Amino acid sequence: MNSLLVVFREKEESILGWGFLLLVLLGWEALPKLVTLPKGLSLFFTTPYHILVALYDLFNKGDIAHHFYISTTEFVIGLGLSIIVALPLGIIMGRFTTINAMFDPFVTAFNATPRLVFLPLVLLWVGLGIWSKIVIVFIGALFPLLINTYEGVKNVDKVLVNVVRSFGAGEWQVMKMVVLPNSLPYIIAGLRLAIGRAILGVVVGEFFGASEGLGFVMAAAAGNYQVDVLFAGLILFMGISLIMTMGVKKIESRLSRWRPEQVKTF
Repeated sequence: MNSLLVVFREKEESILGWGFLLLVLLGWEALPKLVTLPKGLSLFFTTPYHILVALYDLFNKGDIAHHFYISTTEFVIGLGLSIIVALPLGIIMGRFTTINAMFDPFVTAFNATPRLVFLPLVLLWVGLGIWSKIVIVFIGALFPLLINTYEGVKNVDKVLVNVVRSFGAGEWQVMKMVVLPNSLPYIIAGLRLAIGRAILGVVVGEFFGASEGLGFVMAAAAGNYQVDVLFAGLILFMGISLIMTMGVKKIESRLSRWRPEQVKTF
């Protein structure tokens, strides 16, 4: 009994998280058997079992692999480009007041504008190919990461910066020893937000201007009232997001080992 309690305490977050998810799925599966659904709702209702069957059929036919590859490519390239642009720009804006004064109005205006507004322009300028989706993903993921990076750099403890400078450290050493380590929680939070926005960009781009990709498959399924296929595409998108988020958490845990988990007081 004690050993089980120890295991539960060590894995408490995982057990509670996956256990609650399993409970929700079981309740979802049992709902139509326990409750008589209205006729209109029952036509568009599905269960986890039917979603798994639809997912298996999609992979068994082989078509979904190509669509999955297209969506993943758009996601990875768009998110990668946003990281390449947002991180250095956010750091520069946080460290240099002049650069921040120049870019802040544009960042504020574009961030406040719904991303869907850019879709018609992007489709006109770039076309209906894969690059229009990459641009939409890039725009969606750029600003959460940029703003969080800026806030992280801006909120670095000035005392620590002055202490390091008093020992003769240059700007690069200040960045490496103080600014980046202290900004890491903000950057990680921004990256997790950017992953969600990037997934949204893929879905929106493929819904309205694509002939391939998971978003296109979902849009076609919705038009044909194939709710199970629609949920199957949703699960694949959730899988991409979950894998990327878990990867970010792993990176965060590796880079934050120097931070004390608890501060002991006496």
